[in-house]
Amino acid sequence: MKKVAFVCVHNSCRSQMAEGWARKLGKGIIDVYSAGTEEYHEIKPLAVEVMKEIGIDLQGQYSKQLGDIPVPDILITMGCGAECPWIPNEHREDWGLDDPSGKSIEAFRLTRDLIKEKVTQLLERIESGDLK
Repeated sequence: MKKVAFVCVHNSCRSQMAEGWARKLGKGIIDVYSAGTEEYHEIKPLAVEVMKEIGIDLQGQYSKQLGDIPVPDILITMGCGAECPWIPNEHREDWGLDDPSGKSIEAFRLTRDLIKEKVTQLLERIESGDLK
């Protein structure tokens, strides 16, 4: 199984939602992690709320830093300008997602749904062996 890491600056919103989706949709396909490049104290409450709306509970997740997770095979940055230190990996890409922090719950829902699309596409590429 491939190890996939979703990385953001604070690991408090987009990367946490991606981890939640990937755990649900990628069960048996990938090992999934998320982390931030800077320390942060919590997951954004609206991120937790919008994921709970679709049956994914982020309550057991917490903000982590890169050193807290295994070295990934696949590294996904979320579009937050996260400058990751060089981390060995087989594949790296940036998803270019706007940060909904400080915006309405609708912005969080839109981000949640975009992340689901991207996680689904990533899983399809992993299963087919095509990550280009």
